[in-house]
Amino acid sequence: MAELTLVLDETVRRERGRIVGGLLRLCRGLDAAEEAFQEAVVAAMQAWRDQIPDNPGAWLMIAAKNKAKDALRRQAVADAKAPLLAEDDMDGRDIDTVSDDYLRLIFACCHPALSRDNQVALTLKVVAGFSTEEIARAFVCSEDTVSQRILRAKQTLEDERVRYDVPARDELGARVAAAIGVVYAMFNEGHIGRSGALMRLDLQAEALRLGRLLCDLVPGEPEAFGLVAMMAFGAARVATRVDAEGLPVLLDAQDRATWNRELLREGLMALARARSLGGRGPCVLQAEIAAQHVTAPTWEATDWASIVALYDALAAGTPSPIVGLNRAIALAMRDGPAAGLAALGELERPLADYHLFYATRADFLERAGRDGRADLRKALALATNEAEKRLLERRLREVSRREGYAS
Repeated sequence: MAELTLVLDETVRRERGRIVGGLLRLCRGLDAAEEAFQEAVVAAMQAWRDQIPDNPGAWLMIAAKNKAKDALRRQAVADAKAPLLAEDDMDGRDIDTVSDDYLRLIFACCHPALSRDNQVALTLKVVAGFSTEEIARAFVCSEDTVSQRILRAKQTLEDERVRYDVPARDELGARVAAAIGVVYAMFNEGHIGRSGALMRLDLQAEALRLGRLLCDLVPGEPEAFGLVAMMAFGAARVATRVDAEGLPVLLDAQDRATWNRELLREGLMALARARSLGGRGPCVLQAEIAAQHVTAPTWEATDWASIVALYDALAAGTPSPIVGLNRAIALAMRDGPAAGLAALGELERPLADYHLFYATRADFLERAGRDGRADLRKALALATNEAEKRLLERRLREVSRREGYAS
């Protein structure tokens, strides 16, 4: 039973977006596609008790299609969701624009009738199957806020009788920014998951694949290339981000010689393309920051002045507490811990529930010769990832053993 649960959970997590995206053409409505998928998952729980199929993803796709066909024959689901139906042939839009089922579903959910935050929240819920906790982590906000966004998004689409279809090529522009936001959030969740293992490599790989498809789909959009550059730079460091004990290895201690050179080259090429398109949006600027890190031969040789300037540009265009936190780290590296602490002063309220704020402030305090244990304890209480918790526990033990900080 444990093996069945594990295989089914992994299959649902990996295949959900593709299957629901494929069903969208058949069901003609998002709610109907999701319902058919969930019915297939329930059927799998029973059918796989005797034997788990050799290809669980294919089994689930076939079962979901059969459930959708049954529902269409009965017309119960189709009639109930009539305001959200799209035409069967979709005017050939899926042929002319988006051919990948996963990406098709992302664009279908990123409807311009919704605000940007609501587009991203709805799509992460439907496409990636994120929990409200995971989406709240991506937005750095409360779960109640996320639940309200998803509810408002669905209500808006229903009230305005919006069709869940794939946009024509001349309509893509209104949805591209939200699609980029979704893929970025997917990669970030794979980069540091809320719970369990530090990284979800399958989610990172899928996000990078979707980013490449976005570049092919909208070759004149610099933010798409900035996104791919940023993800490629992050993915290149995967093998060095975790030590033998499964604990995070911070950037200053990573073995740069073992970073994936092919991915680094891909990131640099994507960034060069973004620059040639005149890109200075948030993804391009974050890629520029990441490029400063991955091209520095050593941690000590990092050009912190350039990184501070890039964070200043990012904060001017898209201010956020997370940008402010990262800028404070760069300031501390350039000007010392006192400058970093000063920059953190106005961030405590918006980041009161964010463990990395307290972990960062503890580091600055320690470097300034002050006691950071209270902040380490606060970070530990707020952290949800087990690997990060263990690292914070180790840091707290080390600090407590130092002279003058005996516990």
